[in-house]
Amino acid sequence: MNRIHGGDWEKTSAGALDFSVNVNPLGMPLSVAEAAQRAVTFCNRYPDPACRELRQELGAYYHLPDEWILCGNGAADLIFRLVQALKPKKAALFAPTFSEYEIALNSVGCELRTIPLPRENDFLPEEIPDLSWIEEGDLLFLCNPNNPTGQAVARSWLEEITKRCAKAGAFLCVDECFLEFWECGEQNTMLSLLGEYKNVLVLRAFTKAYAMAGLRLGWCSCADKDLLREMELSGAAWNVSIPAQAAGLAALREAGFLTRTRLFLQKERPRLKASLESLGLTVIPSQANYLCFRAGSPDLKEKLLKRGILVRNCGDYRGLDAYDYRVAIKTPEENQRLIQALKACIYGG
Repeated sequence: MNRIHGGDWEKTSAGALDFSVNVNPLGMPLSVAEAAQRAVTFCNRYPDPACRELRQELGAYYHLPDEWILCGNGAADLIFRLVQALKPKKAALFAPTFSEYEIALNSVGCELRTIPLPRENDFLPEEIPDLSWIEEGDLLFLCNPNNPTGQAVARSWLEEITKRCAKAGAFLCVDECFLEFWECGEQNTMLSLLGEYKNVLVLRAFTKAYAMAGLRLGWCSCADKDLLREMELSGAAWNVSIPAQAAGLAALREAGFLTRTRLFLQKERPRLKASLESLGLTVIPSQANYLCFRAGSPDLKEKLLKRGILVRNCGDYRGLDAYDYRVAIKTPEENQRLIQALKACIYGG
């Protein structure tokens, strides 16, 4: 499959307003940017390959043993390291979902099963899927909230999936890279259950929550320290730069930023959703910092780009087609520009 993601350096450099990338609408905190800039002074040295200080701070922040934490060059780096470490013969993922899981699994020649999420239920699972086929060593990926739909499932549902995987000797990766944007996210994280289930790895990233996409910093946590060691050895050394580690430390010390972000989204998410629906678009309910909608035209991306707006066409996602789109939730002024451009594309003028 092709590797297609949001963001287009050429088009955004030319001045397009980018709704295709789902980073925090409040932008990178100033303290984080300053920490990264100061750290450039020390880039004549190698970074700490074990990210010791950052892992200690993450452990204190999330109440986890630091030996249960591994840092990486963004969440995608850790996805590939997990797959290379486990080398599963069979794996499953829900559809639609983040494409890097499938790309990573294809790299080890894994047999892949997809579990369709029903459009008629707004791409939420209606019940616990049939997992009777899973066996020891298999791998299941689950994104919560899901990308690109923004839908989220409760921890009780996840725990039932976890138990079924554990019984079969299979492994579960729960991608929580967008969890910080969900008001109920921390009540539904799997991090607090890692001590009970060694067959679960939780994936997180600074990329989205702190608008650090260009710095590349992700982390994961798992109670299986042998697996984390295998993941560490499954990729290049020194994979997290000195500026990225410094930015991560500053982000964890940025008091109140995520709370302000969630409060902003609580107001702006329903406002943007209602505005999109007023144009006759079908919008999926979201718990994240983006919205997925269905339009009547497969060339809406090109039409919007002519008006200086870049959106994500979701035609490459399993379970979606060229009539499905994803947009980030940005500032009220930027969101209004999107609505006006959409109105012009749909109704003319």
